[in-house]
Amino acid sequence: MKLLVAALASELQAFPAEIDGFDRLVTGPGKLMATYGLTRALDAAVYDEIIVVGTAGAVSDAIATGIHDVSSAIQHDVQDLDGTVGQHVSLPARLETGRAGVTIATGDIFVDDVDAVARITSLGGVLVDMETYAFVWVAQKFGVPIRVVRVVSDRAQDGATQVWDEVVAACSAQLWDFMQREYSL
Repeated sequence: MKLLVAALASELQAFPAEIDGFDRLVTGPGKLMATYGLTRALDAAVYDEIIVVGTAGAVSDAIATGIHDVSSAIQHDVQDLDGTVGQHVSLPARLETGRAGVTIATGDIFVDDVDAVARITSLGGVLVDMETYAFVWVAQKFGVPIRVVRVVSDRAQDGATQVWDEVVAACSAQLWDFMQREYSL
């Protein structure tokens, strides 16, 4: 059995309510809700793989629209005791998923301004979200393989919150098409 995970129900709106071979989990937005939700799910059942789907903002002009596998996750909203941004006082600076793909920067803020984009880009992130780092960290603690698939919903610039609201349905449809192809659904 696989576990299909999204932060928001709207990211799964194009998906059927039941998918053979998959349980479904919606955690809520942000690192704490993602950590809590996935930990509870993995504590209650055994899964062969976790597949996280959802939206992400692009912080690099070089990143194409569409769907991207995530290879690594960093945090853009932490700093260590020396004040180094992107370094946590007790967590790894980077987590790897074991897949080829892009680096996503996770933080508990919705990124929609130029200054935040510059900070994230300087850390090596090309996409930004609010949950991936937490999902990967929990999966690794439980020893469950994880695949994170994000679709670009916006360019993480001024006004991104309005754009995201308008495109989430289209993003969900793209993700469902992807899942059908990748998992023969």
